Amino acid sequence: MDERTRLRLDVSYDGTDFSGWAPQPDRRTVAGVLVEALDLLLGAGSATGLTVAGRTDAGVHATGQVCHVDLPTALWREREGSLLRRLSRLLPGDVRVRAVTEVPAQFDARFSATFRRYEYRVTDAPYGAEPLRRHEILAWPRPLDLDALNAAAAGLVGEHDFAAYCRRKENATTLREVTRLDWRRDPDGVLVATVQADAFCQAMVRSLVGAMLAVGEGRRPADWPAGLLRRRERSGEVTVAPAHGLTLVAVGYPDDPAEYARRAELTRRLRVPAEA
Repeated sequence: MDERTRLRLDVSYDGTDFSGWAPQPDRRTVAGVLVEALDLLLGAGSATGLTVAGRTDAGVHATGQVCHVDLPTALWREREGSLLRRLSRLLPGDVRVRAVTEVPAQFDARFSATFRRYEYRVTDAPYGAEPLRRHEILAWPRPLDLDALNAAAAGLVGEHDFAAYCRRKENATTLREVTRLDWRRDPDGVLVATVQADAFCQAMVRSLVGAMLAVGEGRRPADWPAGLLRRRERSGEVTVAPAHGLTLVAVGYPDDPAEYARRAELTRRLRVPAEA
């Protein structure tokens, strides 16, 4: 078998017109568009093993997505200096590969990750979202209290069973460790929730946001979202926030490349990761 080289791709996309990351028959997806571009540039099937850090849902955006592919080493050496620029000319405007980096074969975009960080944007301005930002900001029809949002967030930080906030998958755990969850109001008035965890189960971030928004507008007490953590099945009381307000902004990896394999092994042992 020919020698192959693993490449890390840092990817951004506007999720508005994508049916999520994962390939789907007869649907436009980020992975599908990316594979099509790589096949055109490098030859069909040359890039193999496309693996992503977090399979975002339909409508979710990314500024810090990470994936990896394997290329024949000879082909990579031939195209190393031009691949990024050629991809920029070929890819549609709503998806960009911002960097292509050679990494050790032990690097796994999914299992070597130490955290995923998302941001969710909401405006409670009476006029709604600015037209140029309507695809990334949720317009909320009622005033939101920043202190109440942060009080609700505080009870969700830590390692918990987030079954109440997840779409359960068979044989997949809903135990997650949220290491950061807080809200800020930017100078333009937009409220931004930042949530970081080792991993997320499907719809978890948007479900957490939906619960906190209920507190922020005064419909629920501040301890209600944390109280749902006692449940062992998805809560029908939680409204899943719309996808377009959510953006994957960063994925973390060990500083020492020698730790990639150990981290991947640990992650596989702890859980079967689901979509974020």
